[in-house]
Amino acid sequence: MQAGFRMDFVLSNLGFVCALGTNIPDIIRNAKNGNQDGMQPKDVRIGNDIVPFGAVNIETRHKMRFYDLMLAAIEQIKPEIENLKSKYSPARIGIVLGASNTAVHEAQKYISEKLSTGTMPKDFSVSLLELGTPAELLREIIGTTGPAFTISTACSSSIKAIDTARDLIRNDICDAVICGGVDARCDFALNGFNALEALSHKITNPMSKNRDGINLGECAALFIMESGHDGIHVIGCGETSDAYHPTAPDPSGAGAIGSMQKALLDADISYSRIDYVNMHGTGTIANDAMESIAISGIFHDHRPICASTKPLTGHCLGAAGACSVALSWLMLNHNFIIPHIYDGQFADDCAPIKLATQNDHQEIRTILCNAFAFGGSNSTIIIGK
Repeated sequence: MQAGFRMDFVLSNLGFVCALGTNIPDIIRNAKNGNQDGMQPKDVRIGNDIVPFGAVNIETRHKMRFYDLMLAAIEQIKPEIENLKSKYSPARIGIVLGASNTAVHEAQKYISEKLSTGTMPKDFSVSLLELGTPAELLREIIGTTGPAFTISTACSSSIKAIDTARDLIRNDICDAVICGGVDARCDFALNGFNALEALSHKITNPMSKNRDGINLGECAALFIMESGHDGIHVIGCGETSDAYHPTAPDPSGAGAIGSMQKALLDADISYSRIDYVNMHGTGTIANDAMESIAISGIFHDHRPICASTKPLTGHCLGAAGACSVALSWLMLNHNFIIPHIYDGQFADDCAPIKLATQNDHQEIRTILCNAFAFGGSNSTIIIGK
C-alpha cells in the first residue's frame, strides 16, 4: 500500500434476522415504531416465570438453532454472494463471525440424557460446542475456501469480527469478507444471567431509574465487506481490554472511553461528527451508569442522540454488536431513527445524555456503536455514509 493511501471499507449488503423481523422491510417498520412484540415469547421460562426474550420467528429445522438463523440471513443476500464468487476467487472470500454460544443449548439436552442414562446419545457431536463451527458451516453453505473463523469474546465478539474482516482485506489476504455475528437461544446463558441477578423478568428498561437487568435475544446479522466506495463505510474501530472484573464494568468508564477514543482516532474524525450513538445499553445498574458517564466524557458539549436497541431485540450476546451495527446500517441506508424505548424516568445515577425519541427527524450520517463484554473486553465501531 502506498504511503498516505487510506483504503475504504464498505458494508455493501446485509442479511438480517432478529426479534424485529425476518426480513428487512419488517425490521425497519418495527424498529421505527419501537415495536416490542418480538420480546414477548410464550415459552422462555425461569422457574415459573415467563421472561421476555428476543426470539426470531423462524422454525427450527436443524440440530443447531444458530444454523437456521444463519440460513435465514444468508438467503437474503444469496444473489450478491453468487456475484462475489464470480468476481473473486473462492479462496479470496473470507468469513469472520462473532458468537458465544454455538449450540450449547442443544448440547445441554445430550448432556442431560447422559447424566440420566449414563450413555451419551449416538448422534451427539463435539461440533455443537466448538466455537469455530458457525464460520466453518457458513463456508460450506456458500461454497468458498478462504479463511473462516469465529471470534468469541462474549458481547464484544461481532464488532471485533467486523474489524478483523477489515484487516483481512487491508493485508491482502481477502478481497471480500462475510462478517457479522450469530447467536441463538441458550438456557445455560439465560440461567447464568439470572444467577448473577442481572436478568430482568420484565422488558428491559435501559437508562431508567427503574431498570433491573437485561433480556436476552437471538440474531443473525451477516454483512458483505469489500474495499470500495458504494455502501455504508466502516470509518473506524477501537478496542480496549481493561480486565477490571470478570462480570462488572469499570464504573469510571475508563475502558469504554478508551474504546471510543481509539475508534475516533482510527476514523480520524472529531467527536462532533457523531450524530447517533447506538449504546450497549443493557439495562443493568452497572452498565448504564458506566456507559452514560463514558459517553458524557467523550462528547463534552456535543450531544449526539443516543439509544439502546436492546428493548427491541434483546441482548444477543456474541451477535449483540452485529445486531446494533445492522440496525445502524439500516438507519443510514433508509434515513430513519430508532427511538430509545424506556419508561421515560431517567436515572439519577446516569450522566445526562440525549436519548432518541420518535420526534427526532434530523439527518443521520455517522453512527457510533458500542459493545462491552465480560472481563473488560470493549469494542466500538463507527459507520457512516
